[in-house]
Amino acid sequence: MELGVYTFADVHGGITPERRFAQLLEEAEVADSVGLDVFGVGEHHRPDYAVSSPAVALAAIAARTKRIRLTSAVTVLSSDDPIRVLQQFAEVDLISGGRAEIMLGRGSFIESFPLFGYDLVDYDRLFTEKLARLLALRVDPAAHGVYPVPVQQPLPVWIGVGGNPESAARAGGLGLGMALAIIGGMPERFVPFADVFRRAGGTRLSINSHGYVGDPDEFYPAWSEVMTAIGRERGWPPTRRPDFDALVTRRGALVVGSVDDVVEKIRFQHELFGHDRFLMQTSLGAMPHDRVLQSIELFGRVRAELSPL
Repeated sequence: MELGVYTFADVHGGITPERRFAQLLEEAEVADSVGLDVFGVGEHHRPDYAVSSPAVALAAIAARTKRIRLTSAVTVLSSDDPIRVLQQFAEVDLISGGRAEIMLGRGSFIESFPLFGYDLVDYDRLFTEKLARLLALRVDPAAHGVYPVPVQQPLPVWIGVGGNPESAARAGGLGLGMALAIIGGMPERFVPFADVFRRAGGTRLSINSHGYVGDPDEFYPAWSEVMTAIGRERGWPPTRRPDFDALVTRRGALVVGSVDDVVEKIRFQHELFGHDRFLMQTSLGAMPHDRVLQSIELFGRVRAELSPL
C-alpha cells in the first residue's frame, strides 16, 4: 500500500500566503526524503487557503523532489477547462520525470462556480461532460492538438468521492482510481462505497483522512478550529473534545496517535477496505509548521512498518 500526505495549504494564524508556500515546499521535500509515496495539493478559491492552482504548486514541488508522486487533491473540474487541466498536468509530469497524477472532483466548496461564471444549477452536468472530454483527450492528446505530451501516457486520473454512491459507480465504471474521503464517523460506514466502486469495475482505491502522527493534544486545537468553522458555514454544531476523542479510537475516522497507533489504525482500515493507498492531511488550519514536519517524518516510519502491505 502507498502512503502519502495531502494539504490545502491553509492560511491561518497570521501567516502570509508567501510564507505558506515556502512551508508547503518544505513539507513536500520532507515527505520525499522520508520515503512517502504521494504528495497532494488541493484547489480552493478562499482567503483561508493558499493554492488556487494545484498544478502550479506541484510544478514547484516537482523541481524540489526526486521520487514522490504528485497529485492534486482535488482539481475542481466542473469550473475548469479539461484541455487546460491536461496541459498543466502534462507539464508537471515532464518537470517531475513522470510523477504527476490528477485527482478530479467537484470540490467541497462552491466559490469557483460564481468566480468563473458558472451556475450551480449545472453542477452535475458540468462535471459529467468535462470528465468525458478530459478522458477522451488524455488517451492520445497529440491527436487532438493538445500539447505538451506527458511522460506517462495516459496520465493517471483519480476521482475524489465524498460519500456519493453514484460517483463511486462512475469512477469504477470508467476504470479510474477512487479517492474516498473519510473525515467523520466510522470508516466501516463507507465500506459500501468501496463495494459499489469495485462492482462497477474499479480497482485502485485510496482512503483520504485527517491525521497526525504524534500527541493527539497537539492536533486537537487546529482540527477543532477548522471543523467548527466549516460547521458554522454548513449548519453543523460546534466540534467538542468528546467528538475528537471518539474519532481517534480504533473505529473512528481520525488517524491520530503514536507510530504504533497509526500503524494499527491503518491496518484496521485495510481489513475493511483492502485499499491501495492512504493519504493523510496533517497540515490543517493553524497546525504549527514544526509539528507538521515532525508528523511527516514519523509517517515515514509508519510507511516502513507497513511495507509488507
